Amino acid sequence: MEEKRKRMPFRHLTWTDRLCMEKMIKHGYSSQEIANTLRVHVSTVNREKKRGLTMQMDSELRVKDVYIAETAERKYRENLKAKGADLKIGNDRELADYLEKKIREDKFSPEAALAEARREGKMERTSISKWTLYSYIHKGVFLSLTMKDCPQGGVQKIKYKKVKRAKRPPKGDSIEKRPAEVDTRETFGHWEMDTVVSAKDTSLKRLLVLSERKTKQEIIVLINNGEAASVVAAINRIESKLGREHFKKIFRTITVDNGLEFADCDGIQKGNGEDERTHIYYCHPYRSGERGLNENTNRLIRRHWPKGTSFEAITETQVQRVEDWINNYPRGILNHDHSRDWFDRELKALGIAWPAA
Repeated sequence: MEEKRKRMPFRHLTWTDRLCMEKMIKHGYSSQEIANTLRVHVSTVNREKKRGLTMQMDSELRVKDVYIAETAERKYRENLKAKGADLKIGNDRELADYLEKKIREDKFSPEAALAEARREGKMERTSISKWTLYSYIHKGVFLSLTMKDCPQGGVQKIKYKKVKRAKRPPKGDSIEKRPAEVDTRETFGHWEMDTVVSAKDTSLKRLLVLSERKTKQEIIVLINNGEAASVVAAINRIESKLGREHFKKIFRTITVDNGLEFADCDGIQKGNGEDERTHIYYCHPYRSGERGLNENTNRLIRRHWPKGTSFEAITETQVQRVEDWINNYPRGILNHDHSRDWFDRELKALGIAWPAA
């Protein structure tokens, strides 16, 4: 047992470790018991005890030294600043605070937070990679930022493939007939469309999400239910803002799944007109990867409204705020540019101005 303790790998204690240690000390646990719980060497615990010693006065006006997690954390962070060379961010409090806010409050991923920091000129003094930032978060260098604040908690979701057969043919053209130029994402005007549903049995409301494949621009519309008529009505509203000719240039094709909400193929394609305003292609059943951009966008939306959220009280103003957040989010696939900038360039090339919200 003693041999195992000696081989215990060194690691920095985190804020959570210090809180646990403070509680165990108050309950009379020994240094070795604390070390076993935190899975560190006992010498690490003893050094930590000295770092967190704080003089306090009890009810009988007697002064004694006690371990306080906040004192230990403050001294630890001061040491990081002094070291500087070992931890680049230790001497750049402004950058550390900026990244912490972006990830915890603004719901950015560490990579996106770094990209936005570069964009705003926050990394002139200190430059770190996303791997270094992840390492700092994992080691507990930040005061309140942990891996739980990162999207998916820093854990990749295991993907399972569903093997099922379609129960009915698509209402319109299959994705197999979609032009090859759509696959390359080099041509503007090709969209994916999906819905994000409310918590089960709490509301019929949904979010209709349209994602432009080249620029990654998002349009999010709050609809009353998952009926095909609601989807057609939402598309009609977008057309009415743009005018039919502009709509046809911006929405050349839309790729959807085989959900009942997209069953009115003619309604989506023609609206109230005789000719097509867009063309719909239907994915193969149970192949969400054929709308990969939609799937990624839905994960961004879920950072604001996690699964289990009721959409009953959500307002169009809130939806617009999340749409703006996504369109001004650094996208790695766009070299960390904002999709809004790419989209505006494409509209300018077409001589079209997007109407104000």
